[in-house]
Amino acid sequence: MTEDSQVPPSLRFGLFELSPESGELRKNGVRLKLSGQAIQVLVMLAEHPKRLVSREELQQKLWPGDSYGDFEHGLNAAVNRLRETLGDSATEPEYIETVPRRGYRFIGMITGHPPVPTIGEPSEITHPDTAAVALTEDTGAYQNWLKIGVWILVGAACAVTAIFSYLRFRPSEEPAVLNPVPFTAYQGTEIMPTFSPDGSQIAFAWDGDPPPGSKGFDLYVKVIGSENLLRLTHDPSEWISPAWSPDGTQIAFQRIAGPNTGMYIVPALGGPERKLRSIRKPVGSSAPGWSPNGKSIAFVDVLPSAEDFSINRLFTETLASKQLSHAAECSNELFPAFSHSGELLAYVCLLNAGTMEFGIYLVPLSGGSPRQVVRFTTGWEWPEGIAWTADDKKLILSRTRLSEASRELDDVTLADGSLRKLPFGQGGLWPAISAKGDKLAYVTNSGRSDIWRKDLLHPDAAAVKLIPSTHDQTSAQYSPDGKHIIFASNRGGTWEIWMSDTDGTHLVQMSDFKDSASGSPHWSPDSQKVAFDSMKFGHPTELYVVDISERMPRKVITNIRNPVVPSWSHDGKWIYFRAGLPDNLKVYRCPAAGGDAVEIAMGDSAMESIDGDTLYFTRSEGSAELYSMSLKQPGTKPVLEGMPRLSSWNQWAMVTRGIYFVPADAPRSIHYLDFTSKQIRQVFQTEKNFELYLSVSPDGRWIIYSQLEGQGDIMLVEHFR
Repeated sequence: MTEDSQVPPSLRFGLFELSPESGELRKNGVRLKLSGQAIQVLVMLAEHPKRLVSREELQQKLWPGDSYGDFEHGLNAAVNRLRETLGDSATEPEYIETVPRRGYRFIGMITGHPPVPTIGEPSEITHPDTAAVALTEDTGAYQNWLKIGVWILVGAACAVTAIFSYLRFRPSEEPAVLNPVPFTAYQGTEIMPTFSPDGSQIAFAWDGDPPPGSKGFDLYVKVIGSENLLRLTHDPSEWISPAWSPDGTQIAFQRIAGPNTGMYIVPALGGPERKLRSIRKPVGSSAPGWSPNGKSIAFVDVLPSAEDFSINRLFTETLASKQLSHAAECSNELFPAFSHSGELLAYVCLLNAGTMEFGIYLVPLSGGSPRQVVRFTTGWEWPEGIAWTADDKKLILSRTRLSEASRELDDVTLADGSLRKLPFGQGGLWPAISAKGDKLAYVTNSGRSDIWRKDLLHPDAAAVKLIPSTHDQTSAQYSPDGKHIIFASNRGGTWEIWMSDTDGTHLVQMSDFKDSASGSPHWSPDSQKVAFDSMKFGHPTELYVVDISERMPRKVITNIRNPVVPSWSHDGKWIYFRAGLPDNLKVYRCPAAGGDAVEIAMGDSAMESIDGDTLYFTRSEGSAELYSMSLKQPGTKPVLEGMPRLSSWNQWAMVTRGIYFVPADAPRSIHYLDFTSKQIRQVFQTEKNFELYLSVSPDGRWIIYSQLEGQGDIMLVEHFR
């Protein structure tokens, strides 16, 4: 058949039959689920076999009027879906060949498939004698074909026997080695991957609005095997967590952005976004889940009548929401994930905040009580996501082990509750599995945190790495007398408290627990003692005070469980700390020598003013707001009207005349609020993200901070199952 000949009613190639007129594709007579632009691309290619069909031709016919970016994304997605359906390969194609930067060519063998008349019936009778001859010929042909058919059946039986014998006695094959490869490698941080239903694309959030990280996260889509990137949102936010609709047309996403925090939806090929509902207290890392039937979206929120995070279902037709059946022992519920069958919803439950014990629960969507299938403990960090395998028999879990300082990916067998560490995925966060189960994506952070120093009198001068190390170092604080720096580091193998001179020399280890993680150090006003928190794996967090001359930490005994993030009063008589669950954190105060604590305020990190008249503290919901409270007169109020939200609850430092802070809308810069003028100015910008805490030297000359070296990338594992 030449390219100019008439196209038959159906086209056959291999095991497939394509009807250009109806737009249907069948395999061995079974209709395949392929429609829209993908089937139109296939028709254009199959109608012109062996000929290059240019990208311009495809755009003019199938994407008229679309922008170049939308067309590129749509065409790449359509071809990827075609190859998935046909079982074709981009590198060794059997049907669709890519001609780089030019277009595509159909290289399969096309044959027409005209209608076959019923045996014994002439297709057309013009004369009785002719009809008799035709019937005689048909009868003879039938007998001949019958003989041939018998021999075909005999041959097929022999072939089946040979294949069975080969499969039975062939040597067992070694399992394929799974090799994670970077799916993204952009400057900045990519988070929260989710697959399109056909597994050809991944949606994710990226803080890539130039310069990376300067404004926040937006939602992007990238086709596997292509470097073209489609940006779906243009409103940089503190966090974005997406979930793809089962029909592939839309992406739901949870946005954290102050008053605009809520659940949104946007077309997968681009278009205006729409807000579905507001969310009171979101958990950014807990992505929403979209049910396989498309009728509901599961998300995490705190209900007005409750204090704990709970799983809720948002029904897409009515936008009504309903809380999922709750297990009484769960204090917080996170990471909702629908099974592929749509019969179950899995989630992670916090069982004991003191020992960091969690459980994975399954709840039937048809009704019934949640059932715990596995119980596990993490070191000191919360788990970061679960994902169903294709057969609904296992989950992939991101967690830390008790004895390890980095994250891993675990294979969780639901039948017996066993956990097995995967041979890859070190540091893995937010796992996602394609609907077919053949692809796994996760985020890994390849960097570490270092301590840097900046000259505030010469902010244009380059920052200096103060205490070089190949391990993590963070939470650095100047002593009030300006002689030392205290900080937390795992440079010795576990997280301990260390001290150095202000130039980063003469390092001394101040704690040596070995089986615990210590952090959040803070100086006493006389510069002789340091308070810090420490948690032995599997036990509640405790407060300690260490004298820098003795180097023997002493436990501060109080009546409140799990105290963390200590700070001293201006006179050294009290230690402030926070305690409680993430959605209900409170600031307490206890005597520095130990004793019963009293609640001071709802909040996170707290610090007394230099004169002791005012307590400053943060309240977090993703980002944080800074508040003040008079210690002489009751009542709270914002520090300053118009004060921007902080990038994190611990990214601020108080000095005599003002506050240095990292704003949420510019997380790679440090600003300064002057108490007298009430003016805010930018001090300097950086190229990387800040981590825990800021500190300013007593003379106001230097500021030290920890900064993340490296970035978060999405890794892809193909042929996963």
